[in-house]
Amino acid sequence: MSGLNRRMILNLVLQNAGSHRGAWRHSSTKLEEIHTIKHFHRLAQKAEAARIDTLFIADGLSIEAKAVQYGPIFGFEPLTLLSSIATVTEKIGLIATVSTSFNEPYNAARLFASLDHISGGRAGWNMVTTGVERTAFNFGLQQLPTHTHRYERAKEFAEVVLKLWDSWEEDALVQDKISGIYAAVDKVHDIHHHGAYFSVQGALNIMRPPQGRPLLVQAGASDEGKNLAAQYAELIFTVQNTLEDAKIFYQDIKMRTAKAGRSPDSVKVLPGLLVIVGRTEAEAKEKASELRQLGSIERSVMSLSNLLGIDYSVYSLDDRFPELPDSSQVNAYQTFYQMVKKIVEREKLTIREFLEKYWVGNGQLSVAGTPEQVSDVMEDWFKSGAADGFSVMPQLAFGGVEDFLDLVVPELRRRGLFPETYTGQTLRENLGFS
Repeated sequence: MSGLNRRMILNLVLQNAGSHRGAWRHSSTKLEEIHTIKHFHRLAQKAEAARIDTLFIADGLSIEAKAVQYGPIFGFEPLTLLSSIATVTEKIGLIATVSTSFNEPYNAARLFASLDHISGGRAGWNMVTTGVERTAFNFGLQQLPTHTHRYERAKEFAEVVLKLWDSWEEDALVQDKISGIYAAVDKVHDIHHHGAYFSVQGALNIMRPPQGRPLLVQAGASDEGKNLAAQYAELIFTVQNTLEDAKIFYQDIKMRTAKAGRSPDSVKVLPGLLVIVGRTEAEAKEKASELRQLGSIERSVMSLSNLLGIDYSVYSLDDRFPELPDSSQVNAYQTFYQMVKKIVEREKLTIREFLEKYWVGNGQLSVAGTPEQVSDVMEDWFKSGAADGFSVMPQLAFGGVEDFLDLVVPELRRRGLFPETYTGQTLRENLGFS
Protein backbone atom coordinates (compact mmCIF):
# COMPACT_ATOMS: atom_id res chain seq x y z
CA MET A 1 0.00 0.00 0.00
CA SER A 2 2.37 2.66 -1.20
CA GLY A 3 2.10 5.52 -3.64
CA LEU A 4 -1.21 5.74 -5.46
CA ASN A 5 -2.47 2.51 -3.87
CA ARG A 6 -2.02 3.71 -0.29
CA ARG A 7 -5.22 3.59 1.71
CA MET A 8 -6.18 4.11 5.33
CA ILE A 9 -6.22 1.21 7.82
CA LEU A 10 -8.97 1.24 10.44
CA ASN A 11 -8.58 -0.71 13.68
CA LEU A 12 -11.63 -0.62 15.98
CA VAL A 13 -10.89 -0.81 19.71
CA LEU A 14 -13.68 -2.77 21.43
CA GLN A 15 -14.59 -1.90 25.02
CA ASN A 16 -17.42 -2.78 27.36
CA ALA A 17 -19.19 0.58 27.47
CA GLY A 18 -16.89 2.83 25.44
CA SER A 19 -13.55 4.60 25.60
CA HIS A 20 -14.76 7.33 27.94
CA ARG A 21 -14.53 6.40 31.62
CA GLY A 22 -18.04 7.73 32.21
CA ALA A 23 -19.60 5.88 29.26
CA TRP A 24 -21.14 3.21 31.49
CA ARG A 25 -23.30 5.92 33.09
CA HIS A 26 -24.60 7.31 29.79
CA SER A 27 -28.30 6.92 29.08
CA SER A 28 -27.59 4.94 25.89
CA THR A 29 -25.51 2.29 27.66
CA LYS A 30 -27.30 -1.00 28.33
CA LEU A 31 -25.63 -2.17 31.52
CA GLU A 32 -27.29 -5.58 31.30
CA GLU A 33 -25.37 -6.21 28.06
CA ILE A 34 -21.85 -4.86 28.57
CA HIS A 35 -20.55 -8.11 30.07
CA THR A 36 -22.28 -10.42 27.59
CA ILE A 37 -20.81 -12.08 24.53
CA LYS A 38 -23.80 -10.95 22.44
CA HIS A 39 -22.75 -7.32 22.94
CA PHE A 40 -19.33 -8.00 21.44
CA HIS A 41 -20.76 -10.18 18.67
CA ARG A 42 -23.08 -7.33 17.72
CA LEU A 43 -20.24 -4.78 17.54
CA ALA A 44 -17.97 -7.14 15.65
CA GLN A 45 -20.61 -7.95 13.03
CA LYS A 46 -21.43 -4.28 12.52
CA ALA A 47 -17.73 -3.49 12.12
CA GLU A 48 -17.29 -6.28 9.59
CA ALA A 49 -20.34 -5.09 7.63
CA ALA A 50 -18.60 -1.69 7.40
CA ARG A 51 -15.41 -3.47 6.23
CA ILE A 52 -13.27 -2.38 9.21
CA ASP A 53 -9.84 -4.01 8.99
CA THR A 54 -9.34 -5.21 12.55
CA LEU A 55 -10.84 -5.46 16.01
CA PHE A 56 -8.51 -4.73 18.92
CA ILE A 57 -8.87 -5.89 22.53
CA ALA A 58 -6.73 -4.15 25.14
CA ASP A 59 -5.93 -5.97 28.37
CA GLY A 60 -4.40 -5.74 31.82
CA LEU A 61 -3.52 -8.30 34.45
CA SER A 62 -4.43 -6.43 37.62
CA ILE A 63 -6.95 -4.00 39.03
CA GLU A 64 -6.96 -1.59 41.93
CA ALA A 65 -9.84 -2.87 44.08
CA LYS A 66 -11.08 0.60 45.00
CA ALA A 67 -11.31 1.51 41.30
CA VAL A 68 -14.18 -0.87 40.60
CA GLN A 69 -16.65 1.62 42.11
CA TYR A 70 -15.97 3.98 39.18
CA GLY A 71 -16.87 1.65 36.32
CA PRO A 72 -15.75 -1.39 34.31
CA ILE A 73 -11.97 -1.82 34.11
CA PHE A 74 -11.29 -4.91 32.01
CA GLY A 75 -13.62 -7.64 30.89
CA PHE A 76 -13.22 -10.94 29.12
CA GLU A 77 -9.77 -12.39 28.48
CA PRO A 78 -8.96 -11.27 24.91
CA LEU A 79 -8.14 -14.60 23.24
CA THR A 80 -11.24 -16.25 24.68
CA LEU A 81 -13.39 -13.33 23.53
CA LEU A 82 -11.90 -13.19 20.04
CA SER A 83 -12.21 -16.96 19.58
CA SER A 84 -15.94 -16.53 20.13
CA ILE A 85 -16.09 -13.51 17.79
CA ALA A 86 -14.27 -15.58 15.15
CA THR A 87 -17.25 -17.92 14.94
CA VAL A 88 -19.68 -15.13 13.99
CA THR A 89 -17.43 -13.22 11.55
CA GLU A 90 -15.56 -14.16 8.39
CA LYS A 91 -13.14 -11.43 7.28
CA ILE A 92 -12.32 -8.94 10.01
CA GLY A 93 -8.94 -9.21 11.76
CA LEU A 94 -8.79 -10.13 15.45
CA ILE A 95 -6.01 -8.58 17.57
CA ALA A 96 -5.50 -9.66 21.18
CA THR A 97 -3.18 -8.08 23.75
CA VAL A 98 -0.90 -10.54 25.53
CA SER A 99 1.91 -9.41 27.83
CA THR A 100 5.43 -10.71 27.35
CA SER A 101 6.21 -9.84 30.98
CA PHE A 102 3.81 -12.30 32.62
CA ASN A 103 3.39 -15.15 30.13
CA GLU A 104 5.50 -17.90 28.57
CA PRO A 105 6.30 -17.99 24.83
CA TYR A 106 5.17 -21.58 24.29
CA ASN A 107 1.71 -20.83 25.68
CA ALA A 108 1.44 -17.59 23.69
CA ALA A 109 2.55 -19.25 20.44
CA ARG A 110 0.00 -22.02 20.91
CA LEU A 111 -2.85 -19.66 21.82
CA PHE A 112 -2.34 -17.41 18.80
CA ALA A 113 -1.83 -20.33 16.44
CA SER A 114 -5.13 -21.70 17.72
CA LEU A 115 -6.93 -18.38 17.16
CA ASP A 116 -5.44 -18.18 13.68
CA HIS A 117 -6.81 -21.64 12.84
CA ILE A 118 -10.19 -20.99 14.45
CA SER A 119 -10.58 -17.72 12.51
CA GLY A 120 -9.19 -18.96 9.20
CA GLY A 121 -6.08 -16.77 9.34
CA ARG A 122 -7.25 -13.54 11.01
CA ALA A 123 -5.24 -13.44 14.27
CA GLY A 124 -2.97 -10.63 15.45
CA TRP A 125 -0.83 -10.38 18.59
CA ASN A 126 -0.42 -7.04 20.36
CA MET A 127 2.82 -7.83 22.20
CA VAL A 128 3.20 -5.54 25.20
CA THR A 129 5.42 -5.29 28.22
CA THR A 130 3.62 -4.55 31.47
CA GLY A 131 4.51 -1.39 33.38
CA VAL A 132 2.04 -1.49 36.30
CA GLU A 133 3.71 -2.49 39.57
CA ARG A 134 0.67 -4.09 41.16
CA THR A 135 0.60 -6.62 38.30
CA ALA A 136 3.94 -8.02 39.48
CA PHE A 137 2.33 -8.80 42.84
CA ASN A 138 -0.17 -11.08 41.08
CA PHE A 139 2.62 -13.22 39.65
CA GLY A 140 4.73 -13.93 42.70
CA LEU A 141 7.13 -10.98 42.35
CA GLN A 142 8.04 -8.43 45.00
CA GLN A 143 8.56 -5.64 42.50
CA LEU A 144 8.07 -4.84 38.84
CA PRO A 145 11.06 -5.80 36.67
CA THR A 146 12.96 -2.84 35.24
CA HIS A 147 12.02 -1.28 31.92
CA THR A 148 15.23 -2.60 30.32
CA HIS A 149 14.64 -6.10 31.68
CA ARG A 150 11.05 -6.09 30.38
CA TYR A 151 12.14 -5.21 26.84
CA GLU A 152 15.06 -7.64 26.79
CA ARG A 153 12.62 -10.36 27.81
CA ALA A 154 10.07 -9.17 25.22
CA LYS A 155 12.64 -9.35 22.42
CA GLU A 156 13.59 -12.92 23.26
CA PHE A 157 9.92 -13.80 23.84
CA ALA A 158 9.04 -12.69 20.29
CA GLU A 159 12.04 -14.57 18.89
CA VAL A 160 10.91 -17.82 20.54
CA VAL A 161 7.27 -17.42 19.44
CA LEU A 162 8.35 -16.90 15.82
CA LYS A 163 10.58 -19.99 15.98
CA LEU A 164 7.68 -22.03 17.34
CA TRP A 165 5.30 -20.88 14.60
CA ASP A 166 7.98 -21.87 12.07
CA SER A 167 8.58 -25.28 13.70
CA TRP A 168 6.02 -26.76 11.31
CA GLU A 169 6.86 -26.32 7.63
CA GLU A 170 4.00 -25.33 5.32
CA ASP A 171 3.58 -28.81 3.83
CA ALA A 172 4.30 -30.80 7.00
CA LEU A 173 0.71 -32.01 7.32
CA VAL A 174 0.30 -35.07 5.04
CA GLN A 175 -2.83 -36.85 6.34
CA ASP A 176 -2.37 -39.86 4.05
CA LYS A 177 -4.71 -42.66 5.16
CA ILE A 178 -3.17 -45.20 2.75
CA SER A 179 0.42 -44.81 3.91
CA GLY A 180 -0.55 -44.15 7.49
CA ILE A 181 1.50 -40.96 7.60
CA TYR A 182 -0.24 -38.05 9.29
CA ALA A 183 2.62 -35.52 9.24
CA ALA A 184 6.10 -35.58 7.70
CA VAL A 185 8.48 -36.08 10.59
CA ASP A 186 11.32 -34.34 8.73
CA LYS A 187 9.19 -31.20 8.41
CA VAL A 188 8.36 -30.72 12.09
CA HIS A 189 11.34 -29.34 14.01
CA ASP A 190 12.40 -28.86 17.60
CA ILE A 191 13.68 -25.31 17.99
CA HIS A 192 16.27 -25.96 20.75
CA HIS A 193 16.17 -22.38 22.00
CA HIS A 194 18.46 -21.55 24.92
CA GLY A 195 18.63 -17.86 25.81
CA ALA A 196 18.96 -15.46 28.73
CA TYR A 197 15.27 -15.72 29.68
CA PHE A 198 13.86 -18.85 28.04
CA SER A 199 14.83 -22.43 27.34
CA VAL A 200 12.35 -24.01 24.92
CA GLN A 201 12.79 -27.26 23.05
CA GLY A 202 9.64 -27.23 20.89
CA ALA A 203 8.19 -28.07 18.42
CA LEU A 204 4.80 -26.42 18.73
CA ASN A 205 2.00 -28.92 19.36
CA ILE A 206 -0.32 -27.38 16.78
CA MET A 207 0.37 -27.18 13.05
CA ARG A 208 1.57 -24.03 11.32
CA PRO A 209 -0.89 -21.10 11.51
CA PRO A 210 -2.80 -20.37 8.27
CA GLN A 211 -1.01 -17.00 7.94
CA GLY A 212 2.38 -18.58 8.64
CA ARG A 213 2.52 -16.23 11.58
CA PRO A 214 -0.24 -14.08 13.08
CA LEU A 215 0.17 -10.35 12.55
CA LEU A 216 2.49 -8.68 15.07
CA VAL A 217 1.36 -5.44 16.74
CA GLN A 218 3.31 -3.26 19.19
CA ALA A 219 2.62 -0.13 21.22
CA GLY A 220 5.82 1.00 22.97
CA ALA A 221 7.10 4.58 22.64
CA SER A 222 10.44 4.33 24.47
CA ASP A 223 13.62 3.74 22.48
CA GLU A 224 13.47 0.07 23.45
CA GLY A 225 9.81 -0.13 22.45
CA LYS A 226 10.39 1.53 19.09
CA ASN A 227 13.37 -0.72 18.39
CA LEU A 228 11.29 -3.79 19.20
CA ALA A 229 8.57 -2.52 16.86
CA ALA A 230 11.10 -1.82 14.11
CA GLN A 231 12.40 -5.37 14.33
CA TYR A 232 9.13 -7.29 14.61
CA ALA A 233 5.91 -5.24 14.38
CA GLU A 234 3.65 -4.76 11.38
CA LEU A 235 1.07 -2.51 13.05
CA ILE A 236 1.90 0.06 15.73
CA PHE A 237 -0.72 1.45 18.10
CA THR A 238 0.61 4.80 19.33
CA VAL A 239 -0.60 7.59 21.63
CA GLN A 240 -0.24 10.97 19.90
CA ASN A 241 -2.32 14.11 20.47
CA THR A 242 -0.71 16.66 18.13
CA LEU A 243 0.01 16.43 14.42
CA GLU A 244 3.58 17.63 14.95
CA ASP A 245 4.41 14.94 17.53
CA ALA A 246 2.70 12.29 15.39
CA LYS A 247 4.86 13.20 12.38
CA ILE A 248 8.03 12.96 14.46
CA PHE A 249 7.02 9.54 15.82
CA TYR A 250 6.03 8.32 12.35
CA GLN A 251 9.33 9.35 10.76
CA ASP A 252 11.31 7.88 13.65
CA ILE A 253 9.58 4.49 13.37
CA LYS A 254 10.06 4.34 9.60
CA MET A 255 13.76 5.21 10.00
CA ARG A 256 14.28 2.57 12.70
CA THR A 257 12.49 -0.03 10.56
CA ALA A 258 14.83 0.66 7.64
CA LYS A 259 17.83 0.40 9.99
CA ALA A 260 16.53 -2.98 11.12
CA GLY A 261 16.73 -4.18 7.50
CA ARG A 262 13.02 -4.03 6.75
CA SER A 263 11.07 -1.91 4.30
CA PRO A 264 9.51 1.14 6.02
CA ASP A 265 6.27 0.22 4.24
CA SER A 266 6.19 -3.08 6.18
CA VAL A 267 5.19 -1.18 9.35
CA LYS A 268 1.90 0.72 9.59
CA VAL A 269 1.41 3.38 12.28
CA LEU A 270 -2.09 3.72 13.77
CA PRO A 271 -2.50 6.51 16.34
CA GLY A 272 -5.38 6.19 18.77
CA LEU A 273 -8.41 8.30 17.84
CA LEU A 274 -10.91 9.03 20.61
CA VAL A 275 -14.05 10.01 18.70
CA ILE A 276 -17.54 11.41 19.13
CA VAL A 277 -19.66 11.89 16.00
CA GLY A 278 -22.76 14.04 15.63
CA ARG A 279 -24.89 14.80 12.58
CA THR A 280 -24.22 18.44 13.43
CA GLU A 281 -21.29 20.05 15.24
CA ALA A 282 -23.62 21.20 18.01
CA GLU A 283 -24.85 17.65 18.54
CA ALA A 284 -21.28 16.31 18.78
CA LYS A 285 -20.27 19.02 21.25
CA GLU A 286 -23.36 18.33 23.35
CA LYS A 287 -22.47 14.62 23.50
CA ALA A 288 -18.92 15.47 24.53
CA SER A 289 -20.14 17.86 27.23
CA GLU A 290 -22.55 15.27 28.59
CA LEU A 291 -19.82 12.65 28.85
CA ARG A 292 -17.49 15.07 30.63
CA GLN A 293 -20.11 15.42 33.35
CA LEU A 294 -20.26 11.64 33.79
CA GLY A 295 -16.54 10.99 34.13
CA SER A 296 -14.98 10.41 37.54
CA ILE A 297 -11.92 12.53 38.15
CA GLU A 298 -10.96 10.18 41.00
CA ARG A 299 -10.80 7.31 38.50
CA SER A 300 -8.65 9.45 36.21
CA VAL A 301 -6.22 10.12 39.07
CA MET A 302 -5.93 6.36 39.66
CA SER A 303 -5.30 5.69 35.99
CA LEU A 304 -2.68 8.42 35.75
CA SER A 305 -0.95 7.13 38.89
CA ASN A 306 -0.89 3.52 37.69
CA LEU A 307 0.41 4.28 34.21
CA LEU A 308 3.06 6.76 35.36
CA GLY A 309 4.09 4.95 38.53
CA ILE A 310 3.56 8.09 40.65
CA ASP A 311 0.85 8.51 43.29
CA TYR A 312 -1.06 11.66 42.34
CA SER A 313 -3.72 11.14 45.01
CA VAL A 314 -1.42 12.85 47.54
CA TYR A 315 -1.76 16.16 45.66
CA SER A 316 -4.64 18.59 45.49
CA LEU A 317 -6.33 18.59 42.09
CA ASP A 318 -5.72 22.32 41.87
CA ASP A 319 -1.98 22.02 42.51
CA ARG A 320 0.31 22.77 39.59
CA PHE A 321 1.20 19.49 37.88
CA PRO A 322 4.43 18.36 39.61
CA GLU A 323 7.64 18.49 37.61
CA LEU A 324 8.44 15.07 36.16
CA PRO A 325 11.94 13.58 36.26
CA ASP A 326 13.69 12.27 33.17
CA SER A 327 11.99 9.15 31.83
CA SER A 328 15.13 7.09 32.51
CA GLN A 329 14.45 7.51 36.23
CA VAL A 330 10.99 5.90 36.19
CA ASN A 331 9.90 2.30 35.77
CA ALA A 332 6.47 2.96 34.29
CA TYR A 333 4.80 2.94 30.86
CA GLN A 334 7.10 5.11 28.75
CA THR A 335 4.37 5.68 26.15
CA PHE A 336 2.24 7.62 28.60
CA TYR A 337 5.07 9.06 30.68
CA GLN A 338 6.74 10.77 27.75
CA MET A 339 3.44 12.08 26.43
CA VAL A 340 2.47 13.56 29.81
CA LYS A 341 5.94 15.04 30.38
CA LYS A 342 5.83 16.78 27.01
CA ILE A 343 2.39 18.29 27.67
CA VAL A 344 3.06 19.55 31.19
CA GLU A 345 6.36 21.09 30.15
CA ARG A 346 4.66 22.84 27.24
CA GLU A 347 1.58 24.00 29.15
CA LYS A 348 1.55 25.10 32.78
CA LEU A 349 -1.47 23.14 33.96
CA THR A 350 -2.93 22.09 37.27
CA ILE A 351 -3.57 18.39 37.76
CA ARG A 352 -7.30 18.99 37.27
CA GLU A 353 -6.74 20.95 34.04
CA PHE A 354 -4.50 18.21 32.66
CA LEU A 355 -6.97 15.46 33.50
CA GLU A 356 -9.96 17.30 32.05
CA LYS A 357 -8.16 18.40 28.88
CA TYR A 358 -5.95 15.44 28.02
CA TRP A 359 -6.69 12.35 30.11
CA VAL A 360 -10.20 11.48 28.89
CA GLY A 361 -8.73 8.67 26.80
CA ASN A 362 -5.28 8.47 28.37
CA GLY A 363 -3.97 11.20 26.10
CA GLN A 364 -5.24 9.97 22.72
CA LEU A 365 -6.07 12.36 19.90
CA SER A 366 -9.64 13.42 20.67
CA VAL A 367 -12.12 14.64 18.04
CA ALA A 368 -15.79 15.55 18.44
CA GLY A 369 -17.58 16.76 15.34
CA THR A 370 -19.58 15.97 12.22
CA PRO A 371 -18.58 13.10 9.92
CA GLU A 372 -16.93 15.66 7.65
CA GLN A 373 -14.98 17.26 10.52
CA VAL A 374 -13.80 13.92 11.88
CA SER A 375 -12.80 12.84 8.36
CA ASP A 376 -10.95 16.14 7.83
CA VAL A 377 -8.70 15.41 10.82
CA MET A 378 -8.13 11.81 9.77
CA GLU A 379 -7.35 12.79 6.18
CA ASP A 380 -4.96 15.54 7.31
CA TRP A 381 -2.98 13.18 9.55
CA PHE A 382 -2.99 10.44 6.89
CA LYS A 383 -1.80 12.67 4.05
CA SER A 384 0.65 14.68 6.18
CA GLY A 385 2.88 11.72 7.03
CA ALA A 386 1.61 11.24 10.58
CA ALA A 387 -0.43 8.04 10.25
CA ASP A 388 -1.17 5.04 8.05
CA GLY A 389 -4.58 4.73 9.65
CA PHE A 390 -6.15 4.91 13.10
CA SER A 391 -7.01 2.83 16.13
CA VAL A 392 -10.55 4.14 16.46
CA MET A 393 -11.88 4.46 20.02
CA PRO A 394 -15.56 5.50 20.06
CA GLN A 395 -16.32 7.14 23.39
CA LEU A 396 -19.63 5.27 23.52
CA ALA A 397 -20.00 1.59 22.63
CA PHE A 398 -23.78 1.93 22.36
CA GLY A 399 -24.51 4.33 19.53
CA GLY A 400 -21.01 5.75 19.26
CA VAL A 401 -19.65 2.75 17.36
CA GLU A 402 -22.60 2.89 14.97
CA ASP A 403 -22.12 6.65 14.48
CA PHE A 404 -18.55 6.10 13.34
CA LEU A 405 -19.37 3.11 11.13
CA ASP A 406 -22.52 4.60 9.58
CA LEU A 407 -21.40 8.22 9.20
CA VAL A 408 -17.61 8.54 9.11
CA VAL A 409 -16.66 5.41 7.17
CA PRO A 410 -18.88 6.32 4.17
CA GLU A 411 -17.34 9.81 4.17
CA LEU A 412 -13.84 8.31 4.11
CA ARG A 413 -14.91 6.13 1.18
CA ARG A 414 -16.34 9.14 -0.64
CA ARG A 415 -12.89 10.73 -0.37
CA GLY A 416 -11.19 7.62 -1.74
CA LEU A 417 -9.39 6.90 1.53
CA PHE A 418 -10.99 3.59 2.53
CA PRO A 419 -12.02 0.55 0.43
CA GLU A 420 -15.48 -0.88 -0.09
CA THR A 421 -14.66 -4.58 0.28
CA TYR A 422 -12.12 -6.97 1.74
CA THR A 423 -9.56 -8.19 -0.79
CA GLY A 424 -8.57 -11.56 0.64
CA GLN A 425 -9.33 -14.27 3.16
CA THR A 426 -6.60 -13.75 5.75
CA LEU A 427 -5.74 -10.65 7.74
CA ARG A 428 -2.38 -10.37 5.98
CA GLU A 429 -4.06 -10.50 2.57
CA ASN A 430 -6.59 -7.85 3.52
CA LEU A 431 -3.87 -5.50 4.77
CA GLY A 432 -1.64 -6.11 1.77
CA PHE A 433 1.09 -7.88 3.77
CA SER A 434 2.81 -10.94 2.37
